Amino acid sequence: MKKQGTQILKIAAAVLLLAISINMFLGPHHIAAGGVSGIGILLEYMLGINRAWVVLSFNVVLLILAAIFLGKKVFWNTLFGSILFPLFLRVVPEIMLTTDRLLSVIFGSIIFAVGVALLYKIQASSGGTTIPPLIFEKYFGLNTSMGLFLTDVVIVFMSLYVFGFEEFLFAILSIGITSVVMTYIETGLKRRKAIMIISQSHAGDMRTQLQHEMNRGLTIFDIRGGKDDEGREMILMVVADQEYPRVKRVIDQIDPDSFVITYNVAEVHGLGFTYHPIQ
Repeated sequence: MKKQGTQILKIAAAVLLLAISINMFLGPHHIAAGGVSGIGILLEYMLGINRAWVVLSFNVVLLILAAIFLGKKVFWNTLFGSILFPLFLRVVPEIMLTTDRLLSVIFGSIIFAVGVALLYKIQASSGGTTIPPLIFEKYFGLNTSMGLFLTDVVIVFMSLYVFGFEEFLFAILSIGITSVVMTYIETGLKRRKAIMIISQSHAGDMRTQLQHEMNRGLTIFDIRGGKDDEGREMILMVVADQEYPRVKRVIDQIDPDSFVITYNVAEVHGLGFTYHPIQ
């Protein structure tokens, strides 16, 4: 029961973010960036029907299709989010927080991406246009990503007809921002720098000084030069972004001619990098 309660709270928080994004940022500027919420924005403008009722109607129909074609598991995974989303669209006030359309698209898309990423993380859904691609994949072998893309393309081109060219371009921008932010979240937020150091003659001193200065663990690889076939040591260490300048300072002090490769790491877990809350 506790686990289920936590799951429901997470779904509610994620769906609330989606509703805030639509009602306070994208909707007031007529940005229909795909999904059932985009259909809601379009039909609200064309027919005067509140977008919450449009989303609820579509979600009910799609839930029935999910139960028929996809089975109970998909139905139950999408039921709660499908009902909560239109409810929150009705409860969250429809206000324009900023008159700047570009700012609204940027922040609205970011908030929307965070909400969707949270749903994906707990394997839940707000229903809507995520259901037809699953049906097409099951019965026709169409990739779900392609199905979602085609659905969003249709909705975005509908916005071109309903709202005009400028809103159409902003809808495309919104989809792009949402995709980038979701990818960033899904590939990890604990980003660090990994550093590989090869020193010809000061590897021991480098290792000792780095351990003393950084208080971080090191990994030593035995490597061999491709040109001279001589054996060497390579130091690998992972540090936080703010620690990187200190590492560079140590390297320059001991052996400025050492060979250094630095790259960004998407996710780091454990060994001094994982946050442990107070029990």
